[in-house]
Amino acid sequence: MSSSDRSVIIVGAGIIGLTTAFRLARRGYRVTILDPAPAMGATHAAAGMLAPSGEIAPGDEENYRYQQGALSAWRAVAHELAELTGHELSITQTGTLIVGWDGGDRRLIEQFRGVAEHFGAPLRTVTRDEEPEMFRGITTRLREGLFMSEDAWLDPDAAVAQLLEANQCLSVRLIEERVTEVLARTNGVPVRSASGVTEADWGIVATGAAGLPPGLREPSSAHVRPVRGVTVRARGIDRHDAPTVRAFLRGRAFYMVSRPGGYCVLGATAEEKAEPLVEVGELQRLLRDGLDIVPELEAATFLEVRNGLRPATADLRPFVAEIPGAGWTWTSGHYRHGVTVAPLAALDALEALDRR
Repeated sequence: MSSSDRSVIIVGAGIIGLTTAFRLARRGYRVTILDPAPAMGATHAAAGMLAPSGEIAPGDEENYRYQQGALSAWRAVAHELAELTGHELSITQTGTLIVGWDGGDRRLIEQFRGVAEHFGAPLRTVTRDEEPEMFRGITTRLREGLFMSEDAWLDPDAAVAQLLEANQCLSVRLIEERVTEVLARTNGVPVRSASGVTEADWGIVATGAAGLPPGLREPSSAHVRPVRGVTVRARGIDRHDAPTVRAFLRGRAFYMVSRPGGYCVLGATAEEKAEPLVEVGELQRLLRDGLDIVPELEAATFLEVRNGLRPATADLRPFVAEIPGAGWTWTSGHYRHGVTVAPLAALDALEALDRR
């Protein structure tokens, strides 16, 4: 049976689900996506960093190696999207500047440097005196930092819009309904939603932190927990042609991604909580950290707060797992890196489906 004779249901229309649908449809599969609120989960709150170097963590070398292919994979997707839609998805590679607020935070940077050098990540020390443009808008108390040249960013909202348009061009069917039940069947993978039953030959679950829909049993080797993240959107600081700012301050992590026109995304929070809410204290700490690192934010215009639940595994590694006794594949565990690895996760899901 050729791929053009096969049909696939994807449950979940975040950045992983949409990119997977795009890749499958390009291969010739007939694809249907079900999601009551496309791209309104973790994808909605994401800042869009493609930053394998800037997000290095101890013991996480496997993730770093995996993510190193993300930028080239996104550029390939962007080229294909442009062919279908006529619109360019902008990917900006300005690198990451990492700074430390006080002595304790600078020791955290030195620990980070040691891990990054062990992984072989390209980095160098930069100073405000020698490269002032890198420090544009950053508080003058910070005189030096680490520069990671390979990191980039894109706008997840723009990526979602183009993926939706391209999937429509490829006849991908989008049903904006929740899957209420996965029905048992010897052949095929029927699912029930508000409008009735949808059937296909194979199924992929890409629901992030929401877990599996009713009717599917979790594999013993795969489990995710929700980790809440909050981002703030503001307008007023234009550093889109300068490195993304990352900072350690008072032991916490902070970042600011700046886009053309002064649109800024501030993060990062990580709360082991399953409620998609924004707590006042959490928001206050994020804004205070932002004002300390980038004082000009005081005059910026507040736009909105977004939050989402990110799917984390025990070892913080993503997985593609077959669900026992069913024609389903589960892709999840991408944690903070969902946008970064979306095209890689799509290829992993495609390979798993081809094997089946």
